[in-house]
Amino acid sequence: MEKAYELEFFGEKKGSLFLNCCGISRTEPFHSFGPAIKPHYVIHFVLNGNGRFSIGGKEYFLEQGCGFFIPPEELVFYQADGENPWTYVWVGFNGGMAGDVIESIGLSLTNPVFRSDKDQELSQAVIDMMEHNKSGMDGGIASGIANDLRRNGQLHLFLSLIAESAYIEEKGGEDKAGHYVRRAVEFMVNNYCNPIKITDVADYVCINRSYLYTLFRRAMDMSPQKFLSTFRITKAAELLQMTDLSVESVALSCGYSDPLVFAKSFRQMKKMSPSSYRREMQKGETRKSREYLRQIEDFINQVNQINS
Repeated sequence: MEKAYELEFFGEKKGSLFLNCCGISRTEPFHSFGPAIKPHYVIHFVLNGNGRFSIGGKEYFLEQGCGFFIPPEELVFYQADGENPWTYVWVGFNGGMAGDVIESIGLSLTNPVFRSDKDQELSQAVIDMMEHNKSGMDGGIASGIANDLRRNGQLHLFLSLIAESAYIEEKGGEDKAGHYVRRAVEFMVNNYCNPIKITDVADYVCINRSYLYTLFRRAMDMSPQKFLSTFRITKAAELLQMTDLSVESVALSCGYSDPLVFAKSFRQMKKMSPSSYRREMQKGETRKSREYLRQIEDFINQVNQINS
């Protein structure tokens, strides 16, 4: 038998994102749900134990630190392990923004499983929701509104913790993953001259920063920050060789508002200062200068291949 502590919140629901229900369950061996559907979005997070989850014709085996997402009106089945049954927390929610939030996190019908190391924070958020469960009938209207705001605030916190830390398990989503990387590269190539940050890139492609990092490591064997820095320094090296712009102007043209930060980054990558690099290039077509040009061309070709 399942040992569950569950709360459902009834009444008129309106707004961009609101809580429908939440709970904590310590299940017995082989305890299951479904095949059945949920009327709203639901996210479960496994605190300990194991189980399996089926959706969209695919089955996932989950353990501590894993979570799974259920879209509204989708047929699902999940069951606790027979020897090590799971304990999990869950939240059910809806609202005009719910679908966009889920998409931005990176969860979907084809990618419903994630991992997170925020188990204590996620469980505490649900506990806090349950502790503020009064509707106002016995505590006054102000108390009821305060509890509604508190619960929905914890829902935002719960989702933000997932967005901050989640690693999404890709299942048949390689084309989508490649699409995210290509869009991110395109954004950085087109905006390297501006003081953009990786959070700006992640926002542009509508996924969280940690997921973008995972996709970049897979596709390019480097982080998004490393790619952006490498591209900026590569373009800076080209400007130093091909123009008479001052070092400060080159820095600004490549997205560095602080020339000292630019000089430090340039030295780390090229093993010499920007001024020394320019002097070296101006000595003529030596073997060393030709090698630097080849490196620039190779990197630009790599970028062009990704965008093709």
